[in-house]
Amino acid sequence: MKDFIRSIASLPRRQKQVVLVIMDMCMLPLMMWLVYAIRLARPNVTVMQGLEAWFIYVAIFGVSVFALLGIYRAIVRSFNEDYLLRISIGTFVQIVALYTIKKLDVAFIPMSIPLMYGFMLFSYMWWSRAVIRYATLKTFAKKQSRKRVAIYGAGLAGQQIAAALNRSDDYLPVCFIDDKRSLQGQSLSGLKIYSPKKAQAKLGKFGIEEVLLAMPSVGRARKKEIIESFDTADVKIMELPGVTQLVDGKVKVSDIREVDIIDLLGRDPVPPKPELLEKNIKNKVVMVTGAGGSIGSELCRQIVKHQPKMLVLFEMSEFALYSIDRELQASDIQIISVLGSVTNQQKLERIIQEYKVQTIYHAAAYKHVPLVEANPFEGIYNTSIGTQRSVDAAVAQGVETFVLISTDKAVRPTNVMGASKRMAELYCQGLASTNPKTQISIVRFGNVLGSSGSVVPLFKKQIEQGGPVTVTHPEVTRYFMTIPEAAQLVIQAGAMGTGGDVFLLDMGESVKIVDLARQMIRLSGFRPMDENGVGDIEIQFTGLRPGEKLYEELLIDQKDVQLTNHERILKSYDKCPQFIEIKKVFLSLQQCNTEFFDPLVMKEILAAYVEGYFI
Repeated sequence: MKDFIRSIASLPRRQKQVVLVIMDMCMLPLMMWLVYAIRLARPNVTVMQGLEAWFIYVAIFGVSVFALLGIYRAIVRSFNEDYLLRISIGTFVQIVALYTIKKLDVAFIPMSIPLMYGFMLFSYMWWSRAVIRYATLKTFAKKQSRKRVAIYGAGLAGQQIAAALNRSDDYLPVCFIDDKRSLQGQSLSGLKIYSPKKAQAKLGKFGIEEVLLAMPSVGRARKKEIIESFDTADVKIMELPGVTQLVDGKVKVSDIREVDIIDLLGRDPVPPKPELLEKNIKNKVVMVTGAGGSIGSELCRQIVKHQPKMLVLFEMSEFALYSIDRELQASDIQIISVLGSVTNQQKLERIIQEYKVQTIYHAAAYKHVPLVEANPFEGIYNTSIGTQRSVDAAVAQGVETFVLISTDKAVRPTNVMGASKRMAELYCQGLASTNPKTQISIVRFGNVLGSSGSVVPLFKKQIEQGGPVTVTHPEVTRYFMTIPEAAQLVIQAGAMGTGGDVFLLDMGESVKIVDLARQMIRLSGFRPMDENGVGDIEIQFTGLRPGEKLYEELLIDQKDVQLTNHERILKSYDKCPQFIEIKKVFLSLQQCNTEFFDPLVMKEILAAYVEGYFI
C-alpha cells in the first residue's frame, strides 16, 4: 500500500491533479444516486428524471465549480481552513444549482435532495482530502519520533503555531498553557488549555520535551518570570520572535528559536529620545574609533539610522574594519574606512582635517582583563595614551564633540585594564577643565551581552560542547546591558554633555554569573549538575583571574550624582587632578613605553593617581 501511495505522490503536479479530478468525477454521480436511494430506501431509483445523461452534467459541473475555486491547485498536504472554506463555497453553489434546476422544471428533484447531496458532497470532499493527507504524511513521516511540545499562550500566535506544528514532521503539540482563568480547562484546536501550575505537574506525565512561548508582545520582565517558573522542570524553553517580526500574521515552524539570553535581564528598554539621538549626528560628519569592535560597530549601526553627512570608521584590525564596512555599505550614507591606530595622533589629525569631522565617539580600547594584566605596556599605551592622543587631535582640529566610551572597571580598579581606562577618563576631565572649543564627555557602563569580552559567548560554546561551564567564583556579579541599548544611551548621553561630564548608564540590577550560567544551561534543555553529581552539565569554579573583582561599581563617589532628563542616564562629578599635573603623568607613561620598559614603574604611576588601584 505504501508503495502505491509513494508512486502516486511522486507523480508530477499536473498528473496528481488529473487523478483527483477523475476520482471526483466518478464519486459525484455516485453520491447523487446514493441520496435518491437513501430517500426512497431502495437501490432501484430514477435519478433526476427528465434530464438525460444527468451523471455527466453532475460530474462536469461539480468538478468545474471546484476547479474555479482552486481546489485542485491547492496542495492536499497543506489542508487548512482556507481549503475548507473553498469546499464550503463550492458545495453551496451546487446546492443552489440543484434548486434552480428544480425551479425551472429541467428535471424532477425532490426538495430534500439538494441539501442531502450538499451534506454528502461536503463530507466526501473533506474526508477524502483528510485521508489522502493522513496517508501521505504517515508514508513519508520521518522515522524518529516528533518532539512533544506545550504551547504557552493560547492567543492567535499560539493557535497558528499549533496548526503549523500539527503539519510538521518534527513537532507534536500536546497542550496549551495560559494565565487567563477564563480559558483554563477549555479546548482549543483539539488541545486542552491548562493553568501554569497544573501544566507544571503534567509535563512529565505527557512526556513534554519543550515549552514554546507563543506571546510575541509580552515584555521582558514577564517573560523572565515565565522562564524562571520552569527552572525545576526538565524541559527546553523555545519562543516565537517579537510581534514586529510577525508582520505577515502567519506563524511558521521555522519561526521557532531559542530564548535569547537578553530576556534573562528581565528589563524592557526605554524608548530613546529622538532629539538626543540626532543632536550630534544628523547632517554632521561623525567618526568612530574602534569602529569594528562590539560597541564601536553597534554605534556605527545606530549612527547611520540618523542621517549623518558622512561616517568615518577608524579601526586598527583589518578584518574588523572590513566586516563593518561591508555591512554599512548597504546604507545610503557615505562611509569612509580608515586603517590606523589611535596612538598615531598625526594621522588622526590629518583624517579629522581632511573630512572635517564634527563628532567623535572614542570606543577604541583593549577590554580583556587577563590579557591586559599580562601585557600592561600595550594595555596602557592603547587605552590611556591612545585616548590622550585622540582627544588632543580632536581639540587641535576643533572637533565639536568628543565622547569617551568608558567602563565600570574604571571605578576603584583592581586591574591594569580598569586603571588605564580611569587614566583615560582623568585626562579627558583635565583637558575639559581648560575650556576647549571641543565638548568632551565620558560615558561609563558595565558589560554588554554578546560582546567579545562577555561571558555569554563562552558559556554558549561550553554548553554546546557538553560542559563544563567555567565560572570564576560563586559570588561574582556583573551588570549587563544589550549592545543596541548601550549604544543608543551612549549617543544620548553624549548629546547632554556640557564639558568634562561623566555619564553613568543605569544598568539595572547586577546579575550573579553562576545564576546566569544555570539559566543558560536550563534554556538549552539541560540540567545544571548539583553537588551530588545529578544533572547534565557541570559548573566548575576556576578562581578569580589576576586583577578580577567580585563585583563592579559605576560610581566612585555616591554623593556626587545627579539625575538627567533621561531615566537611564545619571551624571557624576568625579574629582580630577589639575590638567598640568595629569599631563606630566602621561609624559611619564609615554617614557615608560619608549625609553625603559618597567611594568612596576607604570603600575606605580597608575596607583598614585587612580583611586582604589593598588599594586
